[in-house]
Amino acid sequence: MSGENQLVDASRTSDAVPPRAPAAPAPAPSRARRLAAPALTLAAAAAALAYVGTVDPNEPGHYPVCPLFRLTGILCPGCGGLRSAHAFAHGDLVAAFGANAMAVVGYFAFAGFMILWLVRAGRGGPSPRFALRPLYWWGIGAVALVFSVVRNLPFGSALAP
Repeated sequence: MSGENQLVDASRTSDAVPPRAPAAPAPAPSRARRLAAPALTLAAAAAALAYVGTVDPNEPGHYPVCPLFRLTGILCPGCGGLRSAHAFAHGDLVAAFGANAMAVVGYFAFAGFMILWLVRAGRGGPSPRFALRPLYWWGIGAVALVFSVVRNLPFGSALAP
């Protein structure tokens, strides 16, 4: 009988934790809070484009020279990107494409991603994920490599800045 009393006494001690009530769901973030990240990202990109649009990369001394081009004379896939951004900021798509065609494709891909992100954030949906399968990354790398090789050959001089 004393064993039963000990069990009963042990279960009635003050160390017992009372059951918790279920947690209330967190309130949904406000529309302004949901739009903050994409809006700030877009503002930073617009500020960078405005800076490159204002400070002409065609004039020497404003931006550093591509290290690969300086050391080897070979144009990398990014060579001409600043000139392309400058022309793009001024609305000259032909000159932007002529300076760096891959950069122009990137500008439009970024614009599409930003539109998707802003729409989803405005509707309260999940943020878009930029997760590609490894095969796609290899494909993008192969396109960049072919672009880089072709723009350095005589027949691909139209792709050179």
